[in-house]
Amino acid sequence: MKAIIGVKVGMTQISAEDGKVTPVTLLQVGPCTVTQVKTVDSDGYDAIQLGYGEAKNGKSLSGHTKKAKVSPKIIKEFRGVKTDQEVAVGDSFDVSSFEVGDKVAVTGISKGKGFAGTVKRWNFNTSAKSHGGKGVVRRGGSIGSMYPQKVFKGKKMPGRMGHDQVTTKNLTIELIDKENNLLGIRGAVPGPRKGNVFVKGTA
Repeated sequence: MKAIIGVKVGMTQISAEDGKVTPVTLLQVGPCTVTQVKTVDSDGYDAIQLGYGEAKNGKSLSGHTKKAKVSPKIIKEFRGVKTDQEVAVGDSFDVSSFEVGDKVAVTGISKGKGFAGTVKRWNFNTSAKSHGGKGVVRRGGSIGSMYPQKVFKGKKMPGRMGHDQVTTKNLTIELIDKENNLLGIRGAVPGPRKGNVFVKGTA
């Protein structure tokens, strides 16, 4: 099954025999245990729920994962995951499920930037620095009009930036280290170091 949970380790680069250097993001993923298998008959849709890590769970979560005999720190549900064999509760998956060259989508929580103005948050232009600019070149300016006497929802304004769920698609696996449960993915992956990531095969 090509779906797994882990944490972002950092970035590095790998060199090929011809001298070509490829930047990769290292992810320490798995092993993950199947905590629940959802079907159309029982739940209305097909999905596989995986648990990762170890933690002291409360009574409700302990009861939910009792059949799988694990106490996971993170539980994530994957829909539309292709499997070569029938998956049952308690089965375990690691990096061996993937192959070099596989296309994957990685989901993570982006870095939080705190409160940001329109220039940083939305890439607005600054106003003129001369001719009466008064030095307030990074202000957003007018936000509405005479009619309908309100600001429309979705207006690009200053506010909290980052710390959003982001999915980067069509990434390629360049490195697999089964001994250390590492995946090397070409390019950048959303989130800070030690941030949780969810990897799902797309092909």
